[in-house]
Amino acid sequence: MTNPSIAVLKALHNACSQNADILKPAEKQLQDWEIHPGFYSVLSEIFSNHSIDVNVRWLAVLYCKNGVEKYWRKTAPNAMKEEEKELLKERLISNFNEPVHQISLQLAVLIAKIARVDCPRNWSRLLPVLFEAVRCHNEHTQEQALLVLHHVTKTLASKRLPGDRKLFEELTNDVFSFILGLWTTTLDQFGQLALKQSDNSNNSLDKSILALRILRKQTAFGFKEPGENADVNIFLKQIFTRFKQMLDCRQSMWGNHQVIEKCEKIIILMTKVLLDLVDMHPVTFIPLIRPSLELTVAYNFSELEKGLLFEKFTVNCFNLMKSIVLCDMYKPLRNSSELTEPMRQESCKIKTEFFTFATLSEICRRLVSQYFLLSSEDLNTWDTDPEEFCQEEIGDSYRYSIKNVIITSSSRDGPSDTTKTVIPNDIMAVLEKMQVSRK
Repeated sequence: MTNPSIAVLKALHNACSQNADILKPAEKQLQDWEIHPGFYSVLSEIFSNHSIDVNVRWLAVLYCKNGVEKYWRKTAPNAMKEEEKELLKERLISNFNEPVHQISLQLAVLIAKIARVDCPRNWSRLLPVLFEAVRCHNEHTQEQALLVLHHVTKTLASKRLPGDRKLFEELTNDVFSFILGLWTTTLDQFGQLALKQSDNSNNSLDKSILALRILRKQTAFGFKEPGENADVNIFLKQIFTRFKQMLDCRQSMWGNHQVIEKCEKIIILMTKVLLDLVDMHPVTFIPLIRPSLELTVAYNFSELEKGLLFEKFTVNCFNLMKSIVLCDMYKPLRNSSELTEPMRQESCKIKTEFFTFATLSEICRRLVSQYFLLSSEDLNTWDTDPEEFCQEEIGDSYRYSIKNVIITSSSRDGPSDTTKTVIPNDIMAVLEKMQVSRK
């Protein structure tokens, strides 16, 4: 190591100390070096050296990440030199063999932050190198490349300018089919390994979760019309068959908390794919309205699958049903003679046929008798702090509460922090019609 590298390494060592007399001067020294040319090149040399203490390497990545946020853009005061930027970018994608997960996670976030500014114009090598690493046969390299691709995908998907959206669509076209195949393969591998109670099942689940996170963002933001893509349609059909597989697996692995937690992550991510699609691509979602409603009712409003439930899954299912019921695209127009759009007609027909009087009655009965019951925590809050218990939900908090997710929504007529009970007109019409026929 050069003398500057040794000095920085010593400062990082001291910055990891529990002794304030050693820690404070080291932090001050590192802060002073932030604007010095070559500082981030030295940091990259340190965190790339696996023989150095893990805590020191982790701190080096954090300082590098913070420096990128402050000094990467050309217009920033004390901006990094182009030569230093190029060296840092080259080191970041030179290998994907970081042995420590916490460090590899920070490296993935660091690469994504740079990609948001430089990709693809000033970092044309990033995506080809990533795609090559994701397709390699080395398990560890592939998993790290997937982690980086997930964070890069998440970052690029959040950009909204036309040029950026076109780039993300091109990225999606290049890799979506492979990631879908990888997701399918890893889930199948997990199923086989889980039956044998193999420890390697965790690795398959980890890669499956990363692949699914990438697929979620690419499905929502990588296609102008997702329903026109054959691979997307295959992916969406698979989701409904995978729900049963993962819920059954979660139940059968009871006691193995690590695997259960990862199964739940996959289940929640699949519900989020559907929630994103109904919000952003309602026309594409129309063929999925009935299976989504059937899924919600089968698992949450019957005794058959009751043992497979967990709260986050139930809340997301309720949110999914609510999104379908309240989506403007799926509602009839006020003047029935104006109902000329084929897609609107189809979606209204699906909803009307599904929400029969018997189905609605069972949903309402279980909501009241099963989901709205006060828990011991509710009763305790009622006793100790009645004002907090009675306080209305605000913002998006209803999305995470079983009691509010179906029957409340933000009022369109009043302030944004108020809530009201909503029964959509088309569902109310079904109730009234069925009630008349019963009489």
